[in-house]
Amino acid sequence: MLCYFISQAWYNACMETKDRASKAPLEDANVSTRLRAIPSVDRVMAHPALGAARTYLPHDLVVAAVREELEELRRALGLGTAEVPDLAQVAERASTRAWSMVAPSLGPVINATGVVIHTNLGRAPLSRSAIEAIGRVAAYSNLEYDLEAGERGSRYSHASDSLRRVTGCQDALVVNNNAAALVLALATLAAGKEVVLSRGQSVEIGGGFRIPDVMKQSGTRLVEVGTTNRTYIRDYAEAITPETALIMRVHASNFRIVGFTTAPTVEELAQLAHERGLLMLDDVGSGALLDTTRYGLAPEPMAQASLQAGADLVLFSGDKLLGGPQCGIIVGKESVVARLRKHPLARALRVDKLTLAGLEATLIHYLKGEAEREVPVWRMISASQDELKKKAHDWAARFREAGVNCRVEPGESAIGGGLLPGETLPTWLVSIEPAQQNGSDAATRAGRLATIMRQAPVPVIARVERGCLLLDSRTVQENEEETLVREVIEASTRP
Repeated sequence: MLCYFISQAWYNACMETKDRASKAPLEDANVSTRLRAIPSVDRVMAHPALGAARTYLPHDLVVAAVREELEELRRALGLGTAEVPDLAQVAERASTRAWSMVAPSLGPVINATGVVIHTNLGRAPLSRSAIEAIGRVAAYSNLEYDLEAGERGSRYSHASDSLRRVTGCQDALVVNNNAAALVLALATLAAGKEVVLSRGQSVEIGGGFRIPDVMKQSGTRLVEVGTTNRTYIRDYAEAITPETALIMRVHASNFRIVGFTTAPTVEELAQLAHERGLLMLDDVGSGALLDTTRYGLAPEPMAQASLQAGADLVLFSGDKLLGGPQCGIIVGKESVVARLRKHPLARALRVDKLTLAGLEATLIHYLKGEAEREVPVWRMISASQDELKKKAHDWAARFREAGVNCRVEPGESAIGGGLLPGETLPTWLVSIEPAQQNGSDAATRAGRLATIMRQAPVPVIARVERGCLLLDSRTVQENEEETLVREVIEASTRP
């Protein structure tokens, strides 16, 4: 009996192999036939659909686009995932590809997600004054030229005065992001030495940026003290040795430990550092120069407060709650900042004239007391419920006139940018439920609508929840509303 089953299994396997072998030549023949039907480069190039591309674009670029289109078609046919299109279709696709090669990949979008500082969408939008300032210096500028003396100047002077006035620091230095600011500070002040840090602040933030890894790369040795939730000033004091260079605090911006917690204040850390002849560095991260508690949010550490408490250096980002361009800002004691400025890394990490112009224009808003009105991040955070509700109802009225099924409902906006975890602001949403189509479910229809809107000439980025597309009135700027309404109506009424 066992022999019978073995023989039967062997026979079945042989028949399956024979069946596959008999089908393989047919399949191979079909693939070969389809591949032979692919038009040549010359035929595609001669088609009228490529006329405009041939006229206005370099010949080699158009040929490259045709070759790429044909190669993609060849792969799809080989896998059996496509049929041979006619010559006109191939030419039209090649034309689209050619034009896309000369189109910039980076462009504006409308943020209707309700996330104020959206990292994927470029973080903080700039004020109109900052944008104009960047445009003004895009040509020649006095970046490193002293107009009064008529000789070489320093790029580090631009924005330093504004930072002194806004934060109360003695001196300031701007580099390309806050991670760079931390690397530069550690490499300058603690290379080959120890840095004492609470275990609860040995954190990882966005993009796999880990404090221990950064410290290792900068040549410093991390000395962790305390526990995840409780660290006392005595823990720092007991960890100090002749090899210690810094006491550091890092703001854990993207998570929160609640309950049984203890941590020393900046003032306590600075006092201990100075008593032992050390420096105290405070990485506050978010760049908040206004008090977040005024808007119903949890407190964020402010650079001004850290300096007043005795920190020698304070580091923060320019493109988060500060509301400026991407950069890392270092403020603190003149003697300490001077050491950083002379380090070889400072040149590698320095910022360009466009960043400096945008940052200085942003800081001027704070100096003039108009940040809440002029800096988009703070304008969005401080927006009133009445204002947001009216905006949402205005959109909804126009959507309904165009036959779009929608309703206005309350919701929550997030701050984003790895800041204020769990904190939200009440807002008003327009919820769009796409019409029934081909028996698809609500989630699929809402997802399709979101995709269409992302592919618009000015993409609209929204949330999809509970089978609806949600537009948050908080994060759409006034000059974007007409475009938003037009794109939503066009996408929602598309067949």
